[in-house]
Amino acid sequence: MDPVFEKVDAYLDELFAPPDEALQSALKAAAEAGLPRIQVSPVQGKLLYVLARLVSARRILEIGTLGGYSAIWLGRALDPDGRLVTLEVSEEHAAVARDNLSAAGLSDRVEVIVGPALASLPALEARGEDPFDMVFIDADKPGYSEYLRWAVRLTRSGGLIVADNVIRGGRILAPDPGDEAASGARDFNAALAAEPDLDSVVLQLVGRKGHDGIAIARVR
Repeated sequence: MDPVFEKVDAYLDELFAPPDEALQSALKAAAEAGLPRIQVSPVQGKLLYVLARLVSARRILEIGTLGGYSAIWLGRALDPDGRLVTLEVSEEHAAVARDNLSAAGLSDRVEVIVGPALASLPALEARGEDPFDMVFIDADKPGYSEYLRWAVRLTRSGGLIVADNVIRGGRILAPDPGDEAASGARDFNAALAAEPDLDSVVLQLVGRKGHDGIAIARVR
């Protein structure tokens, strides 16, 4: 990784996403719990916040909670009566996230649901959830295409669907056998481009997290 990318990331973080106590505490708690350090970067968190504000999101769905870092950014974008539902397969990760969200003062507007997302998503529909204004996908890449299908189903017209890690260092061009993450991201990108109910784009990103990308789609 070119060190200039990390320096630019640090520069952008300082300008647009300076650290605060809740965010720093969330990162520290996740590291101490042994969670993988794969959360969004600070400036990517700020991007999620801005996108949520742009669509005046009152209801947000997140697929992949990890330690709650991105959930804090999304939760902060909501009005006090807004609601974030975040899905996490690991009870251990969910426990860390709940503590971090509580410390950030967001417990009253965030629900953490534990279990496989492909079980939780139909359950959300079955319990009569209103359409979401924004969905953020940041979970296991082999599941991305199915998560996209559910996101389209659960998001209102004019809402946003955002997905992280869809370039995988360029490995999406020709995934190696056994590289399920790159294959999943490639399949997702193809499904995204072919989805008639979406206006979509994928952007490459570089920074301290390496070479990757983010997908942004508007539901027609």
